[in-house]
Formats: sequence, C-alpha cells, structure tokens
Amino acid sequence: MSQGAVVIIAASDPQMALLREEFPDNEFLDIPGYGIRYKGKNRNLVPGLFFRIPGILKSVRREHAWLRELCRKRQIDAIISDNRYGLYHHEIHSVFITHQLFIQSGIGNLTNSILQKLHNRFIKRFSECWVPDFQPPFSLAGILSNPLSLPKIPVKYTGILSRFIQQQINDHTNPLLIIISGPEPERTAFEEMLFLELASYHGAGVVVLGLPGTREEKKPINNVKIYNHLNSERLNTLLNISEVVISKCGYSTVMDLARLRKKAILIPTPGQPEQEYLGNYLNEKKWALTVSQKDFNLEDCMKAVQEHGYGFPELPRESLPENSVRDLLNQLKTTRKI
Repeated sequence: MSQGAVVIIAASDPQMALLREEFPDNEFLDIPGYGIRYKGKNRNLVPGLFFRIPGILKSVRREHAWLRELCRKRQIDAIISDNRYGLYHHEIHSVFITHQLFIQSGIGNLTNSILQKLHNRFIKRFSECWVPDFQPPFSLAGILSNPLSLPKIPVKYTGILSRFIQQQINDHTNPLLIIISGPEPERTAFEEMLFLELASYHGAGVVVLGLPGTREEKKPINNVKIYNHLNSERLNTLLNISEVVISKCGYSTVMDLARLRKKAILIPTPGQPEQEYLGNYLNEKKWALTVSQKDFNLEDCMKAVQEHGYGFPELPRESLPENSVRDLLNQLKTTRKI
C-alpha cells in the first residue's frame, strides 16, 4: 500500500489477545463486542437472540458511529469487516466476511426466512461480501454458505481461511489432540466433560484449552499434556503430527482441519443450530465424525473415526483468500485510493 494508507486491526477481548500475538507489528484499536453469551437453562442461542435484537441493533449503531469518527480522523482506504454489521462506510469500499449467508434458527423455516432477510438487509450496506468457502461439491458449510438466495451485492467465494499449513511428516507421533473453545459457560462444560473421559484414557495426547493470557497451567491427566494456549507455530506443528483431533464444530476450526486434512471428531455446542447443522452435514459426507456432547464416548469415537474412513477431501487451491485481498488492492489503486 502507498504511503499514508492505514492498516488497523480493531477487535475486542478475548480476540484482541490472540490477534496481538499473531500480528505484533500492527496497530490495534479496541472496539466493544456484541456481548452474546449463553444464559441460564435456555441453551438455544438463536431463539434467545430474538429477545436481544434491540441490544444488538444498538451495538451496531454504536460501532458504525465509532467507525465514522475514526474515518474523520484517519485516512482509511478500505474496510474489511468480519461479521461486524456496523463496520461499513458509504464512501469507503467496505467488505463483509461471513460463511453464514443462511442462518439456521433451529425453530423452523419461517424463522430461518425472517433471519435471512434481516441478515441480507445488513449485508447490502457493504460494497461486497466475501464467503470463506467453496461452492459445491467442495463446500464445507453446505447451505449455510450456498443458499438459494444471495445478498444483493457482489458475492465472492474466496476459498477457506486458515493460518495453518500442511507439513510433510513421516509419522503421527501424537495420537490425540483436543482443542477446547467456545462461549461460556459451554466452554467450561465441554472441558469438564472431556476431562472425565480422559481420566480413563491411557493413550498419549495433548489438550489445548484456548485460554490465552492464563498463567496457571493444569496438571497432565495420565499421559495427556495440557496447555492453556499455544501460538500459531507450535499449534501448527502439533496439528500436523496429531492423528485425530477432537474439537467443537465452529467453522473456523473446521476450515483449519480441512486445510490440514485431519481425521476429526466434532462435537457441536448444544443449542447452536449452526454447529448442529454443520456437524450433521460433514458427518453425512464422511468428512468428519460428529457426535452430540451428551452421547460422546472417547473410546467409541476414536474407534469409529479410524474404522469408517472419515477424512476431509483434497480441496481446490485456485481460489485463495490472498487473491481476494490482492484484487481489492488493485481495484483501489485504479480508483485513486492507494
């Protein structure tokens, strides 16, 4: 980019801690999140969101005002928003990134249709939409990213986004890797469930708790080491040498596992229809074994993933996210921006 152009990463905790570690030379600004959490016994996330829509709309207006003020003070040439509805500007090329063009509500087609119309209304405020997925037959997200009706702005399928690269290794020296993530209190419930299973597991393995900034380390369970957090380089190596990976069914994790073509056991977060759909979709294609949290049994799942041929296919390489960024920069150069 030319002199005077601005590269800024705006984020909120806990993403801020991870991003600072990955991009230490960038400028960072704090921006509040939407504050979406599970609460009480009603663990179904999407129906609960209906009661929180006024608060979410207020957050969207607040972040849009924050961006407009930033643009008055700084030269901003382009905006790339990762699922942040308010980070658009009518005078600046604004890109919205999402894999979920069709929201699964878990409570019926009518609600799905209402949510999609509302979703598209927000997305059309942007200049274009980037979808980190492929179109069929290699789509990782199925109808979530490839609905019948698309937003009324240019939509570009960029291929998957992953910070990891596949390494040439001679052997899988770590039989099991468990990656724990997700919103609280479900993250802790997931951790506790897995620790109970590991108490009777006598193989080797590693657990990554996904808690950057936490200093107190947990003691190993039998032959399983436990880390609060690993940086990208160490986690990339660990993923490559691991034979089987157990994780939640979040789409970012799915993209990482698909990029590395790992044998995976996915456990959707209870009450998240998106993860439940994604898990069922990948299970039906035999790309990953999916099991509900209440039915999870470590020994049975390890046996099933080995015996029934689960595994991600080789994905196309011609559609890459870096090409989308390069195209955007070239477009800005031809229209005076940089």
